[in-house]
Amino acid sequence: MEVITIHNRKYQVLNNYKDAINIEELEEKITEYFDDFDYIVGDIAYGKLRLKGFNSKTNKNFKELNDVDKVNDYIKNNCAYGCRWFMISEIKN
Repeated sequence: MEVITIHNRKYQVLNNYKDAINIEELEEKITEYFDDFDYIVGDIAYGKLRLKGFNSKTNKNFKELNDVDKVNDYIKNNCAYGCRWFMISEIKN
């Protein structure tokens, strides 16, 4: 299990397709907005990192739009073909 630390929080790396994770860039992009999400997916296309939060159905903030079961559809339909991407999940104490 690969673990990374961002803003003193530990995240488990669930997927790191084409070595997409750049810690310095993540530290600039991850804000408290993502605190309510179970998962963060990042994709890189044209030199830009985009982040999107996803939740499990058990999360009180769950919305169909952010259903973690639809991550593959999101990558296929909303990300550049063959782009680098990753998925992380905060390790809660």
